[in-house]
Amino acid sequence: MRAVLSIGLLVGLWALIAWAVADPLRAPGPQQVLPALWQGLASGRMWPDIGATLWRVGMSFALAMAVGTAGGIVLGLLPRLDRWLDPWLVVANNIPALVTVVLCYLWIGLNEGAAIAAVALNKIPLVTVMLREGVRVLDPGLMEMGQVFRMGWPARLRHLVLPQLAPQMLAAARAGIALIWKIVLVVEFLGRSNGVGFRIHLAFQMFDITAVLAWAFAFVAVMLAVEWLVLAPLAARAAGWRQG
Repeated sequence: MRAVLSIGLLVGLWALIAWAVADPLRAPGPQQVLPALWQGLASGRMWPDIGATLWRVGMSFALAMAVGTAGGIVLGLLPRLDRWLDPWLVVANNIPALVTVVLCYLWIGLNEGAAIAAVALNKIPLVTVMLREGVRVLDPGLMEMGQVFRMGWPARLRHLVLPQLAPQMLAAARAGIALIWKIVLVVEFLGRSNGVGFRIHLAFQMFDITAVLAWAFAFVAVMLAVEWLVLAPLAARAAGWRQG
C-alpha cells in the first residue's frame, strides 16, 4: 500500500511539473503518456519488443551471474590468484559500458551474441567482486567442520559455501538486474532492430518525447514486477536463513 501511495505521489509531482512547463511536446504529462502506454499494451503492439528486451536481459543476467559467481568463489578461496587478478577486476569495473558495447559490435558483429556478450561483460566484474568479498567472510568453523567430516568439495560448496553466500548473491542479482536492463537498452539503441531500446531510438529520431516515456515506463513496470515478485521474496528468504 505504501509503495502504491509513493508511486501516486511521484505521478502527481510529474503532473505538476508538466503543468508548470505547459509544453506537452517538450514535457508531456501523465495525461499524454499514460494513455499512449495503455494503448500500446492493450493493442499488443509493445509486447514483442518488450519480450525481446526481456529475453536479452535474462540471458545476459544468467551468464553474468554464473561466470561472476564462479570467479568470485575461486578468487575468494585462492588469495594468491586474487592478488594477481585484482588489478584486472579494477580495470574491468571502470571500463564504460558504451566502450564495451561498441567493441563487441565491432569485433563480433551486429548480432545477438555481441549484444548479450557486451551486457554480460559489463556485469561479470561486479558480481565477481561481491562474491569474492562474501567468500572472505565465510564462517571458518563451518569449513573446518566440513574437513573433519571429510566432505568433498562439491558437498562443501553446496551445503556450506553457497548457503552462506546467499545474501551476497541476492545483492549482486538485485544490483545487477537494474544495471543490466539499462545497458541492454543502450545495446538495442545502437545496434538491434527490435526491443525497447530500438523503439526509443525511433522515437528519438522523431523527437517524440511521449513515445520515449511510454516505452521507458513499460519496461520499468516489467522490471518492478521482477523486483517485487521474484527478487524481493528471494532476498527475504536469504535473510531468514541468516537469522535462523
